[in-house]
Amino acid sequence: MQEAAGASATHQTRPAGAGGGGGSSSSSQPRSRPHGGTARGHGPWARPYLGRGASLGSGCAGCSPGRGPRGWGRARRSLRAAPRCWPAAAGTVLKREKQTEMHYARLCTTEALTEYFSPPVISYHCVTVREEVVAHRSRPHLYLQRIRIANPTERVAAFEASAPASAPSLGGRFATSLEKAEERQFLLSSGRLLLPGSPKVVLMVVAAKKLVSRVQVAPKSHFDETMLSVVYTSEPIEASKLEETFSKLREAAKKEMLEVMQMGVEDLFREHQQTWSDLFISGIEMKKITDLHTPSSETVNMTLYYVLSSMPAPLLDPLISGEDREKMEASLNYADHCFSGHATMHAENLWPAKLTSVPQILQLSDLWKLTLQKRGCKGLVAAGVHGLMQGMVLSFGGLQFTENHLQFQADPDVLHNSYSLRGIHYNKDLINLAVLLDAEGKPFLHVSVKFQDKPVRLYACEAGCMNEPVELTSEARGHTFPVMVTQPITPLLYISTDLIHLQDLRHTLHLKAILAHEEHMAKQYPGLPFLFWFSVASLITLFHLFLFKLIYNEYCGPGAKPLFRSKV
Repeated sequence: MQEAAGASATHQTRPAGAGGGGGSSSSSQPRSRPHGGTARGHGPWARPYLGRGASLGSGCAGCSPGRGPRGWGRARRSLRAAPRCWPAAAGTVLKREKQTEMHYARLCTTEALTEYFSPPVISYHCVTVREEVVAHRSRPHLYLQRIRIANPTERVAAFEASAPASAPSLGGRFATSLEKAEERQFLLSSGRLLLPGSPKVVLMVVAAKKLVSRVQVAPKSHFDETMLSVVYTSEPIEASKLEETFSKLREAAKKEMLEVMQMGVEDLFREHQQTWSDLFISGIEMKKITDLHTPSSETVNMTLYYVLSSMPAPLLDPLISGEDREKMEASLNYADHCFSGHATMHAENLWPAKLTSVPQILQLSDLWKLTLQKRGCKGLVAAGVHGLMQGMVLSFGGLQFTENHLQFQADPDVLHNSYSLRGIHYNKDLINLAVLLDAEGKPFLHVSVKFQDKPVRLYACEAGCMNEPVELTSEARGHTFPVMVTQPITPLLYISTDLIHLQDLRHTLHLKAILAHEEHMAKQYPGLPFLFWFSVASLITLFHLFLFKLIYNEYCGPGAKPLFRSKV
């Protein structure tokens, strides 16, 4: 944790029933609650520790709340790693006044995932400190830091808030001042970061809520506090522009800090969670995996979260122009020619099983953006985090938009895995597409649609479109389509608002044959070769000839014994 430097007051919690000290966590007065429960992650996506290099971000800046904070800012395609530079006022460091047993848990939390950066160990003989850090998704400059100290012992636990040691070798110089505005106080830290091998510098300004300098946690009680930090960074600039840039950053940080301090902390958390929930209207769900090269649900969710965390959300920016917003929404609703090429489901470098460092996360984010841009998805990448989610979902299954339809062009040879793709934008509606397996293990397609506005007629047909297209509805049961494989290979499914286009499509494909999936697989893998069966038959024949020869020599050959004794 980082510190709220300059705080001078002392706060003492009260045990349950002692009176006073109430209020919500959004108030300036921290509160105490009776001890109970354990330090755990929240939400349906809560998962165990992934690695000390795990990180959180909001697309504008981020941090890695492992041992030693690291900041990162924007680069050419995504976020860039920066030196160990987090300023003193960005958070809080708590130190025990006495050397008694204590366990420490640090968490990085979003609505999508909860990461444990130290597995929380709960003991009834030690004090437990839990820190939860949240990078607000819709407010890219805001960070929330929840601190909970649980004291189950019989003695008072005292802590001091102190600044982490700075790293002068990095050339970072920060100054902190106490700001007062509209009857509110907060700390404003500003400084510069030297870039190795460059005459330019990066400026950083952090506004942080002021915290008491000394905390006393009564026996059998909790101490809870939520810190707010607003972080603004600049692009690398020349020394001649320092004052002008500093002034703009300070004003922006102060303005946003005053705005969020007027809101309740729980409102900020709900706003953050709702943004992630809206993003994950689209997504990927793995249902059944039968090979080692297909990513698990955990790997898919982890990749989605980390890549999206490194991407800005221009559609959530209140300052975006109407023209730019309209252009981005148009790309999001119909991503023409995206995604071209084969599906990325089995691309292990795009869906890594393990991410352990910030540079690895940033490299993965860059690779995803480059892949999508080269496969016809430039418009989606330009739309920020919402477009990137759409592009990743399209690429996973090999879905592609053309001028008149959306086509599902997965490889029919790899449909032995069961998965679903949800929230595919088609104009203003959302399409869900699933590859499922029946009781005999044969794949089929399930399609449903969720209309966001007034219902629009959507039609679909399987490979070849030889059957009459089916109108899709919003009914829960959806529609199922058989997996048909054409020669030559064409997409397995077509979806369009233009019925005549789908009816005409069958006449333009010029197919040699249309096979059921099981027939196609039988031709692809017809079994053991003829030479094998010929060899087996030859061995069996030779064995029987050899056996016949033995029997013949035994009873009919020279020196054979008579079958019956002659009478004397």
